[in-house]
Amino acid sequence: MAVSMLALAGAAPAAFAQDKEITFINCGDELTAGYAEHFAEWEAANPGFKVVPEIVGWGQCQDKVTTLAAAGTPVALAYVGSRTLKQFAQNDLIVPVPMTEEEKAAYYNYVPDTVTFDGTQWGVPVAFSTKALFWNKDLFEAAGLDPETPPKTWEEKIAFAKQITENTDAAGYGAVAKTFDNTMHQFLHWVYTNNGQVIDADGNITLNSPQVLAALTALKDIIPYSEEGPTAYEQNEVRAIWLDGGVAMIEASPGAALRAEEAGMNWGVANLPLGPDAKGPGTLLITDALAVFKGTGVEEQAISLAKYITDGDRQWDAEMAQGLTPLRPLHSDELVAEKPYWAPFLDGIEFGGPEPLLTDYIGLQNVMIEMVQSVVTGAAEPAAALEKAAAELEQYK
Repeated sequence: MAVSMLALAGAAPAAFAQDKEITFINCGDELTAGYAEHFAEWEAANPGFKVVPEIVGWGQCQDKVTTLAAAGTPVALAYVGSRTLKQFAQNDLIVPVPMTEEEKAAYYNYVPDTVTFDGTQWGVPVAFSTKALFWNKDLFEAAGLDPETPPKTWEEKIAFAKQITENTDAAGYGAVAKTFDNTMHQFLHWVYTNNGQVIDADGNITLNSPQVLAALTALKDIIPYSEEGPTAYEQNEVRAIWLDGGVAMIEASPGAALRAEEAGMNWGVANLPLGPDAKGPGTLLITDALAVFKGTGVEEQAISLAKYITDGDRQWDAEMAQGLTPLRPLHSDELVAEKPYWAPFLDGIEFGGPEPLLTDYIGLQNVMIEMVQSVVTGAAEPAAALEKAAAELEQYK
């Protein structure tokens, strides 16, 4: 017994000295640029804690985070779609991460809204996506359009698409309608370029409005001038058709500019065309966030880490490395001066809108996709499809 006690006494200091782990799930194929260095810096300033990252592919990442949390074995910190935060919070799986007024003011407008409900922030924004209109100048010219003049309104976009379809071998517009999450996202660009919304600040479903009906009707009207069978394509597949010269206009993220340059295309990019009720340039504002999960014993440190790696120039450098829209207007003037194609991706933020926060984001997504597909295929008229979808969303709000 004396030997055993001595052994325990000798082992105790090493055990107590062991760092507490902050487990972190990073979605993607590799650790986000700069994170390894930032983790080391944070650890040096917070002795006794060690960051343990795990890389999980995009296709499995959200499911793994959710499964671990639901099983009561959560990671401390995880990269999640901001649309999931409300559901996580209402199931008591994550802790709030309140922002000061100064922190909120540092972001572009509406970015804090993407992680907020009931007046509280539930995650730290970590990635931001906006869209703009890309067009193929050669196809415009071949159709008899001015290759330097993109459409500014929905009416012009539909008319241009018709002219291109009728006068070239290409489709005028790349429609996205596959059973895939970005079908909902692409439709929300129409919604937010006409001052529409899905759910208001008080939690009321506002989908069935004149503004959204106009958006769904405009989508229906442009389908005859889109690629054949749009329910077979998600946004990256439509982008590939555009890069190959098969469609003339698409809505896409800044990454399309880099691919167009690599492909040697004659292309342009501009603000998304506007609907009749638009107040100004708009786009869907999608963010991903770092969520801090409950019950790990290191929640305070996980919040500190999340805020450290997403602060100021650390966040900006990660965004530029990934080609993401910046969350904050930190160096935006210099960015646009160096790369003018960035301007429309930033202009649309002013009147854009966040991805709707509902308690069941999968339910939201499925309802919106079904609504879009029913109109695109001609199975339903816009008014009927919209009324049905709005009623179905009530169970998910």
